[in-house]
Formats: sequence, structure tokens, C-alpha cells
Amino acid sequence: MHMQLLYNNKVIIFDRTDFGASNLSLPQGKCRFDDEVLDVDCSAHSVLYDILSNTYRPLMVQTDVWCSSGALNSDGTLIQTGGYHAGDRKIRLFSPCDGDVDCDWTELPQNLTVQRWYASDHILPDGRVIIVGGRKAFSYEFFPKTMDDNGGVFHLPFLVETTDPMEENNLYPFLYILPDGNLYIFSNQRSIVLDYVNHNVLREFPMIPGEKRSYPATGSSVMLPLRLRQGQEPVVEVMICGGAWGGAYVKALEGEFWRGSSSCGRMRLTDPDPKWVMEEMPSGRVMPDMLLLPTGDVLILNGAANGAAGWENAIDPVLNPVLYRPDEPDPRRRFNVLTPTTIARMYHSSAILLPDGRILVGGSNPHSTYNFTGVKYPTELSLEAFSPPYLATQYAHLRPLNQAVDVGQVLSYGQQFSITFTLPFPQPDAEFMVSMIPPSFTTHSFGMNQRLLFLEIVGVERLFMFGYRVIVFAPPTRNIAPPGYYMVFVVHQGVPGHSVWVKIQ
Repeated sequence: MHMQLLYNNKVIIFDRTDFGASNLSLPQGKCRFDDEVLDVDCSAHSVLYDILSNTYRPLMVQTDVWCSSGALNSDGTLIQTGGYHAGDRKIRLFSPCDGDVDCDWTELPQNLTVQRWYASDHILPDGRVIIVGGRKAFSYEFFPKTMDDNGGVFHLPFLVETTDPMEENNLYPFLYILPDGNLYIFSNQRSIVLDYVNHNVLREFPMIPGEKRSYPATGSSVMLPLRLRQGQEPVVEVMICGGAWGGAYVKALEGEFWRGSSSCGRMRLTDPDPKWVMEEMPSGRVMPDMLLLPTGDVLILNGAANGAAGWENAIDPVLNPVLYRPDEPDPRRRFNVLTPTTIARMYHSSAILLPDGRILVGGSNPHSTYNFTGVKYPTELSLEAFSPPYLATQYAHLRPLNQAVDVGQVLSYGQQFSITFTLPFPQPDAEFMVSMIPPSFTTHSFGMNQRLLFLEIVGVERLFMFGYRVIVFAPPTRNIAPPGYYMVFVVHQGVPGHSVWVKIQ
């Protein structure tokens, strides 16, 4: 249900706790007590997955994390918020560790001000995390709190206005920090810019045409890559795809499954008069995941062709990923259908970008319990890795190898630094890009904190026959790159190498 990549190349994965025991035992002596289902539960509902060794170990999350939210802070610790019942106001931490088998979830004694179930989180330029919305939570709050937080919670009428009777369609709002430091919020079909310091709505944008886009009429969203140039404000463009018509959720409860949305909208927030520009995906999709690839392309995968989010509310899984090239001038050539999976990934699935450029995909549980047999779409326990086209063997000769950052792991804002690497073969016409991507917290078809920065290249040097150095500028401000850990990829002629981790502060 939830996945977060950490800077030590491990992935923390977790699911709800109130379906009874899992098939994985906690280490001896660890148990949860007085659960809603079991008096004593000694099974794991969270694991730490090691990408390099393809192994995992069980973790203990204390309260129910069902439909919760999260963000990494500037130190790379996962700040995990909310959930269900006993977990709905909880704040949990998980800090990356190596070689310490005892590192585990920590649950803080302080709580959120109100319950947060189906909320969204985003790290802020000052290092705090903002938590927005949730079921019957028409407000936002911060972690950690400051003296100016006025009781801890701030009402947001926009979330009331975007609530649909019987369906809501305003849960898990899409959030993006903008280069001016304010927060873009999309809910249902509407979006605003929020000044969360002074608690004012600064701007409202046109309504996206067509279907609803927020849970349970679930679409997905990315902020397209920010191209950084000294002395210039980057163009900011949001893209939203998929979703469902209003009423689809209620109809699905009655056994009637309406077609998912095939439309995508792009809007340049920095235009003087922003408007949605609409395009059509190759097929309709509800509950898609949208991921930014190191190349700047967008991968759309998972989801269903008909229905809405929720238990038993969707049918006809969409098995083919779609690659979207935002810079392709011909709109008819922007969408490319890719090789399908054989595994349905619908409700309660997730996907994240890995440091080697693959996509880790897991989950799918469309049932109110874990049903492995006797149903059309069984609960799915597997993980699989999707390899985008740039990882095909015919492009291996273009792939940058042995990346290293000359200044070490820590960067300062606006700093000039270089990345050295090799190519398998000499390339007389080598063309490079450098992308910088923070790991996102992915759940319910939204990668929270996802963004991609194309760094300004100020020089390329050939060190020897196969060796190169690319000289770039780090992002100029905390608004453009909130503090924390990022993957840095060198992309050569459309093919990325394995990333290196940097921390910007």
C-alpha cells in the first residue's frame, strides 16, 4: 500500500494492521497488543527491502497506517502521518540504518492536531512537513510545529468546496512546492496556490475539464521537470491524467463500472493566463501511477480501465505501461504503449523509481480482506521491477558508468560541482543532461514530494578516451529543491546511468 525509497538504497514497505496476522513473523519477543482484530499480534505489517541483495526483514509498526501519508525530512528520515482508528493522529518516524538489525519504526508521543486519513504530505523549504486534508479534515498542519502555529491546525475552505456529496473526490490532494515557496494544491477538479505562512489563498486556476481526478475518482499527477538556468525562473507545468466521472464510485458500489478517464491535462502555472491543454491517453485509466523518469519522460502504469478506487470498485486491469514524452512536438507521438505485465495492479498498489532507473512495483488488494483465491483479482504479494526502454540491451553502449560527485555527498545551494563518469565506448557526439530527483512517498496513485530538476550544465570535459566530467550548478534555492537527499542521474543521449546520492542543505 505504501512505499518509500531511502538514501541507503533500501525501501520501506507497509500495509494496514487491522486485517489480522500476516504471513511474516516479527523477531522473537516483538508483538503488538490490543489490536482491533487480535489481542496479541506477533506478525509484521511492514518490511525493509534491500534492493542490492534482494532481501527483506520484518519491521513493527505499532498503529494502523491504513491510507496514511508521508514525506522524507532533510535528514532522510521518513515522517509518516495519520492512518485509521488508533493510528489516525499518529506521527511515526523511520530513519535509515545499515547493519543495525534493531532499527525499526518509532511512534512519537505527540499527535497530529486532528485525524488524518487519506491526507497528503510535502516537505517545505524550511524543512518542516505540511500535512493537508484527509477524510473530514478540511485543514492543514505542520510537523514539527512552531510557536506561530496558532493551536496547530489551519482551516482550508477549498477542501470543503471540493467535496462531492456521497463520494468526496477530494482525498489525497496533489501538492507541489513552487519556485516562489508557495504550495500548489489540486483537489477534485480545482487547484489553488496557498501561502501557508500567512494562510492565504493567493490564486485559483481554471477547473480541469472532464472527469474528477481525486480519490476515489482517482487520477494521478506530476509536476513536469523544472529546467534550471541562472537568473531565470523555471517554467512550472503540472500534468494530471486519468480519473473517473462524478458518480462512478456510487455506481461501482452498485456493481456498475463506468469507464475510467483517458484524458490528461497540462497547465503552465507560470503563464500569465494559465489554461488546461488536454490530450488523450491510449486508453482510459483509473488509479494510475505517474512517475518522472530520469530522462524527463513520464511513466504511467497500474490501475484499471473501469470503476473507481475502493473495495471491489474496479474491473479490467490496465496491464500496459505508457511512456509519455512531454517535449515531443507532435502530440500524436507523445504516448507510447509499452510491454505489459501479467499482474493486475489496482487498488492499494504502488510504484517508485529506483536508483538504477528501474521502477519497483508492488501490491494490489481490491478486497476488504486478503483474498488470495476464489476471486477475480486476488490479493497480490509480489514485487516486480519494470525496466523502461532506456534499459534495453541495445542502449548499453550509451549508458554512463561509474558516476561520482567531486565534492562528496553534500551540496550547497547554487554551488558549482562536477560529476565524473565513463562511457563503454568513445562517443564523438556525446550529449548529456543531469537530472536530480528526490525519492517520493507513493500511495494511492500519488508520488508525494516527487519532482525532477534538470541542472544547468556549464561545461563538459573529456578526461580520457572513455572518461568525462560534466560541470553543473546545484539548484539555487530551497524553494526549487527542498533540503534533503536526491538521486543525481547523468543522462547520455536519452540513456541514464546509475544515480549517485547527494544531500542538499
